[in-house]
Amino acid sequence: MGFLARTRKQAAQSRLTVVAAAVAVAATVWGATAIVGPDHHVGQENAAGRADGPAGGGSAGSPGSPNAPRQHMPEEIAHASEGGGDTVNVTIDDGPDPRWTPRILSVLAEHDVKATFCMVGPQAAAHPDLVKQVVAGGHRLCDHTMSHDTAMDKKPVAYQKAQILDAQRQIEQAAGGDAKVQYYRAPGGAFTPDSRRIAAAAGMRPLGWNVDSKDFSKPGVAAIIKTVKGELKNGPTVLFHDGGGNREQTVEALDKVLSWLEDQGRPTGFPVRTAP
Repeated sequence: MGFLARTRKQAAQSRLTVVAAAVAVAATVWGATAIVGPDHHVGQENAAGRADGPAGGGSAGSPGSPNAPRQHMPEEIAHASEGGGDTVNVTIDDGPDPRWTPRILSVLAEHDVKATFCMVGPQAAAHPDLVKQVVAGGHRLCDHTMSHDTAMDKKPVAYQKAQILDAQRQIEQAAGGDAKVQYYRAPGGAFTPDSRRIAAAAGMRPLGWNVDSKDFSKPGVAAIIKTVKGELKNGPTVLFHDGGGNREQTVEALDKVLSWLEDQGRPTGFPVRTAP
């Protein structure tokens, strides 16, 4: 091949290389830009700007799903219900307990009600079978710290962080699978700006309550029911307990309260996690 022919061939090859590079760049800009979410999942963003979820559909990443990627939650304390309107949130604290949690779960199943269980880390670690039963029943998990220290708002930030994040880890390990702890409730309501920030950054919405059933002090079944009925005007989130002692009154009162809610036509649901 002569010098002129080789020169023309080399020039043609260079033009083809430039065109191919331009096509690749255009495809990246318009069709398939890789994105990395909070859980380091690499997805594909299509031309309309929508990110494809994990294989098998996008429902696994929907807000509130136990399989949703870890995302930063609002730091404000939640009291409202996802269902809005007259929806009531049933929340259960201080367990799991091998005697009382199964009975609470039985009452909830009988009324087809889903609840939020605020668990103490070591209790969850000691009873992983119960944590798995809670998750299997369609209920949600809440972090109630490692030692239920009602004075933790007066403790150093490092202490608060360990109480919250160690409990989250223990509960999720006990639950197994892809279950996530979706809320954080401070013992005795001892929230601080730091504890709310720590929980929210770990994907847990700080969770308060509107109605304290007073069941913890065992005032009698009738008194518990009267308290709940009288205070529901304050808001939708009701506090009960499955740990911390004999919960016989709680089991009976919860059954009657749920029957009363059904008679009133009031649905039950979960507390909000994201901002309005």
